[in-house]
Amino acid sequence: MNFLVNNRKILRESFGAFLDPAPTSEAHEEVLRRSFKGDHDLNPASFPGKIGTFKPAAVLVPIVVRDDELSVILTRRSSHMKKHAGQISFPGGRAEDEDDTPVCTALRESREEIGLDPDLVEVIGSLSPYVTVTQYSVIPVVGLVEPAFDLVPEESEVAEIFEVPLDFLMDERNHQKHSGFHNGIERFWYAMPYNDYYIWGATAGMLKDLSERAKTIC
Repeated sequence: MNFLVNNRKILRESFGAFLDPAPTSEAHEEVLRRSFKGDHDLNPASFPGKIGTFKPAAVLVPIVVRDDELSVILTRRSSHMKKHAGQISFPGGRAEDEDDTPVCTALRESREEIGLDPDLVEVIGSLSPYVTVTQYSVIPVVGLVEPAFDLVPEESEVAEIFEVPLDFLMDERNHQKHSGFHNGIERFWYAMPYNDYYIWGATAGMLKDLSERAKTIC
């Protein structure tokens, strides 16, 4: 996937050609009325039906712009977390009352979790909302990140911060479909193993969405 890394304007236009607009004043519920993805994509029997009561959340898909390549910031969640301990995720979380938009949620959570200064992030769009079996409706906000950051993990939530080349994540050859049994029922999920990092579930599903959108202009 060839993006002109050294030309920010062309880079912004390239992504803008296949991303949804970043939600601004729209209510979370209005965004979900368009279309959404989720764990049910590979497990049709788990289709959530009504999602109006799902807890609103947002994550930042932070694409770091360096002279020679683009990369994506990811985190490994702390092992003592009650939910999704040790899993790979984007910085983000549940919307709070003070968040006017999903963009506010994504930027606030990114600052709290990894110390990313919102002034270093240029929001350029969003992906399809992703609904989970844990009844969250997550809006992935995509942003270009200046590499002049000094990231610090919030230890109660984040065990590690790392980057993965965007080219690796966009390459279909690195997209796998795995399965396992839960309560006697076989479930499927996307996975994109990278070195010692097992990127899977909702995070991999959102990256799959980004990859499929990017293919439409390549």
